[in-house]
Amino acid sequence: MNNVLLATDSRALLDRVHAAADGACIGVHASPLPTDPAVFLGQVRRTELPDIVVLDATQARPQAVALAGSFDRLFPGIGLVLVAEPDDSLVIEALRAGVRDVVPPDVTVEQMREVLARVGDATRVRRGAGHSGEMALGAASWDPVVDASGPSRVISVLSPKGGVGKTTVATNLAVGLAAAQPGSTVLVDLDLQFGDVATALGLEPESTLGDIVTHGGHQDPIALKTRLTQHSSGLLVAGAPSDPASADVVTPEHVGALLDQLTELFPYVVIDTAAGLGAHTLAAGDHTTDPLLVTSMDVPGVRGLRKELDALNDLGMMTDSRRILLNFADPRAGLSLGDVEATLGVRVDLSMPHTRAAVVSMNMGEPLTTRQPRDAAAKVLRKLQATYQGANAPRGRKSGKKVRS
Repeated sequence: MNNVLLATDSRALLDRVHAAADGACIGVHASPLPTDPAVFLGQVRRTELPDIVVLDATQARPQAVALAGSFDRLFPGIGLVLVAEPDDSLVIEALRAGVRDVVPPDVTVEQMREVLARVGDATRVRRGAGHSGEMALGAASWDPVVDASGPSRVISVLSPKGGVGKTTVATNLAVGLAAAQPGSTVLVDLDLQFGDVATALGLEPESTLGDIVTHGGHQDPIALKTRLTQHSSGLLVAGAPSDPASADVVTPEHVGALLDQLTELFPYVVIDTAAGLGAHTLAAGDHTTDPLLVTSMDVPGVRGLRKELDALNDLGMMTDSRRILLNFADPRAGLSLGDVEATLGVRVDLSMPHTRAAVVSMNMGEPLTTRQPRDAAAKVLRKLQATYQGANAPRGRKSGKKVRS
């Protein structure tokens, strides 16, 4: 059996290739399509190489051909298939890039099965020649730009109450991480009843968390990836259900299973939680490596956060690698930073001012760091991103104490 890696944004094509490969197929999004094989392979967080890579070139033909050529140079033991409307110029380009076959977008399951078998046989012969010294086989595994073997960072953005800018923080952080490392980041909207991550990003998801768990996406990584919504930054999003009534289908057990899948697929998982410490947030806490607690600079917000910190300490949850972000920081608010820290009993890591640009960006459905990168709040958000980024950044540890509701 051939192990297949397919790059496509077409769910129909993914279903056909998955069937043709008898289930031995992993799908990744084709847009944006990197031209570096290491970056491309890093999206699936696996260390073994696929036997065949299938690239959907219907939307990004030059990038697909360039990626195929890079694969052929670096990993000659992998068979390459291009999906596109075949024409003479494309066939010539594809052959020069080392592609073994070009198939049309409406290829049937049986036709694709024949192609995969033929290409798989050819690559096995090619690998055999490499072992006899006639051809170098690239490598048995790859060293992706995004470390595929290291633990994922699960960053949960928490707050005891709403209206403190939690979604602004979560969306901008996730977009920044995704833009810096293509294919690295997924954002989960765990405010199941009233989540507005999709609105903040200007997205209209075809599938939500309710659809993911209903159709088994929390158990099947292939089904899961087809139901994530892609932002223009490359960020993938698991949106909240479209209405509060639909939220009941998502259980805390679903959340745990979903995060198990996502941490296998992505180096960064950012979670925008609901206000407070509900059952779903506690389920996410079992997987959280980096808790980020957000409060506004007012007495109710600060006192609420102190209660939340005390509750987490009592539960033995999310006590490591915790960061505190003070939003709407204003020296004229009647509170000083010292007052806030004295009430919380911990140090505030970052203070973010209230700016008009932040409000406008939310209303426009555009991340602040993209729309107004020089804004004072945007600068704080980029600084926050930097604390989680980089191979040498310290990683948090999962809570040793499991809490189930």
